[in-house]
Amino acid sequence: MTAHNDQHLQTSTTSSACGHDHGHSEHGHDHHHHGHTCGHDHETPGQATLEASRLEGLVLHVPAMDCPIEESEIRKVLNDVTEIRRLQFDLSARLIAVDAPESVWADVQSRIQGAGFESRQLVDTAALAQSARYQRRMTIQLVVALVVALSAELIHLILAPESKPWTLAGMGLAAVAIGLSGFSVLKKGWQALREFRLNINALMTVAVIGAFLIGDWPEAAMVMALYSIAELIEARAISRARNAVKSLLDLAPVTAQIQNSQGVWVETPVQQVAVNAIVRVRPGERFAFDGEILKGHSSADQSAITGESVPVEKSPGDKVFAGTVNQQAELEYIVQAQADDTVLANIIHVVEQAQATKAPIQRFVDRFAAVYTPLVFLLAIVVAIGSPLFLGADWLNSLYKGLVLLVIGCPCALVISTPVTIVSGLTTAARLGVLIKGGAYLELARRLQWLALDKTGTITRGEPELVEHLVFAPTYTATQVHIWAHALASRSDHPVSQAMARGIQSIEPALLNGVVDLEIDQFEALAGLGVQGRIESTFYRMGSHRWIHGFGLCTEQIDQSLASLERQGYTVTVLATEEVILGAFAVADTVRETSKQAIAQLREQGIQVVMLTGDNALTAAHIAAQVGIEDVRADLLPVDKLKVIEEFVQNGVTVGMVGDGINDSPALASADIGFAMGQAGSDIAVEAADVVIMNDDLRRIVRTVKLSHRVHRVLWQNIALALGIKAVFFVLALMDQATMWMAVFADMGASLLVVFNGLRLIRTSREDREEIASE
Repeated sequence: MTAHNDQHLQTSTTSSACGHDHGHSEHGHDHHHHGHTCGHDHETPGQATLEASRLEGLVLHVPAMDCPIEESEIRKVLNDVTEIRRLQFDLSARLIAVDAPESVWADVQSRIQGAGFESRQLVDTAALAQSARYQRRMTIQLVVALVVALSAELIHLILAPESKPWTLAGMGLAAVAIGLSGFSVLKKGWQALREFRLNINALMTVAVIGAFLIGDWPEAAMVMALYSIAELIEARAISRARNAVKSLLDLAPVTAQIQNSQGVWVETPVQQVAVNAIVRVRPGERFAFDGEILKGHSSADQSAITGESVPVEKSPGDKVFAGTVNQQAELEYIVQAQADDTVLANIIHVVEQAQATKAPIQRFVDRFAAVYTPLVFLLAIVVAIGSPLFLGADWLNSLYKGLVLLVIGCPCALVISTPVTIVSGLTTAARLGVLIKGGAYLELARRLQWLALDKTGTITRGEPELVEHLVFAPTYTATQVHIWAHALASRSDHPVSQAMARGIQSIEPALLNGVVDLEIDQFEALAGLGVQGRIESTFYRMGSHRWIHGFGLCTEQIDQSLASLERQGYTVTVLATEEVILGAFAVADTVRETSKQAIAQLREQGIQVVMLTGDNALTAAHIAAQVGIEDVRADLLPVDKLKVIEEFVQNGVTVGMVGDGINDSPALASADIGFAMGQAGSDIAVEAADVVIMNDDLRRIVRTVKLSHRVHRVLWQNIALALGIKAVFFVLALMDQATMWMAVFADMGASLLVVFNGLRLIRTSREDREEIASE
């Protein structure tokens, strides 16, 4: 996964706005270039929570910033400050980190304060603790505001009708409640109205002040208190979705046991550890870095990286990943990637970036809300002013009805319904070992019609293995033939020879235990033919069927046996002396155990499968028959694979491409969705793809398609909830059956419903994990 280590994935990222303020620029994703565009040319958006260790540049504590509305407005006022390289938002902590030259810090802070947001510069990591104290103080303040508002309501119901002093006292309490709970809302709303931006703050400001002025001061106070409390609950719920990826970051330890130059083990912060350092990890501890085992035998729980629940055996030479858990025994390993460059760190970066890109349905909802909000405002004005003028309705009643419509019509629930759902879906995919680089691809997966699969490294393992071995000379035992073949194969660096050596060693105990080590004289490797050499007094040749056949040693029976192996797509190597053929060894790239099941599952989802391979037609057909693929295109160059994909696209077919090599990259980039194998895949293939399968299991593509269907259903459920609830209360308001209290519950109730409905997707990953464990 080192392809993810390039610069644009190394930057810390920001929380994306959910789009309440529709004046700011869209965050788009260019499919063919796989790049992000945003308000600042250098900004890299995302959803990560600001960690204390990541605070850099200008760090501001903005007490009134607690939801995507405020984030959008701050983004807008900073949009034309070209010196800003990166913005980081942590809504739950109310922090902004601005990566920009110090010369523009004062301008940045002035612009934020000019938009109605008080801010204070922070210079150390005490920001998080200070923000936590602020949240507790705000919670207490809102509870007090609610009590004061209730007191004003009681005075209005019991005492005010009989006494003007009590009326004044009630109005005073209502004003205090509004000030305690909604001063920041009023301030931001006034700023938005001055700039002709009709966001929720503007609507609430008009509604609350209007209600107070027409004499409905108890309701004005209760509306503001309830609204602010609901906003607090909503912000906490959204933070849960936003911070789901943060749990991945917590997997990696902050310190590690490092061996210093004197050989002493020292507890060291991971940020201070360099590549090639030697690290010790005890049973039950997590690996802090990506590396290679030097000493010890154990197993590792790699579920955080691959989504697999079954532990993987680890011994010297094996790779380990940061964030995975060492299980049985102490291990020593060498660091191959620093803490910021590990596979885990790159998973977090990729998911953060993906969360910032808007899926098509999200962009549609944002555009719809941009038109919807002014129409609601216009309808409220028509009801408030038009009814008395043209229908003879009561002025106060009409004004009140118009104010109720303003509160009901707030697009908060509608706009927030999509990002929370997309974030939850992306996070669930990451927990299952699938990295999706944008909400657009998560949404598009359900529409896949065709899936093109590379053969080597995708359907197959991508590594040759010994699959068959035959002995032709009856005067020699199989063990003798195996030992001679192993002696020759182990001295060649050809992949087929190495596969033979490994395979023979696994079936011969004497070789496995290192008992036999034959000397070879006159060893020679002949390019394109094979190898030869003298063992004791006998001269041996081992190579291709064609080469050995040229020495006139093959009988008709042997030729038939070898041809049978070759028809199965195997690479056949023959061992012979100068007088007789001793045996033959068939090597092949073997099919992954999961490939046949995955292809059957894809068909169940209505997705057709085609194999695209550069291998010969015979081998391709043999592999295709094993896994149940009928459409096979063989002998393809990279440009040929690209042409096949482009043909699908031009015919209006939604096509995905799955590959692992550099030669697959053009096709991966041109497909509607490119899937790369994360373990076996080349850096370029992983970078070109839109989705990365971390454990190289094709069944994860089926999981992605199913998740896409679930996300789509939840998205439309949320849109229906948001619009349906508002429609009901609109009708009630027009029939004089809705109060301002009901309007607040209609607006904020719908918002909370869609947030919690979207969060259900995170919980479904537990069910997926259980199913995966049983596969």
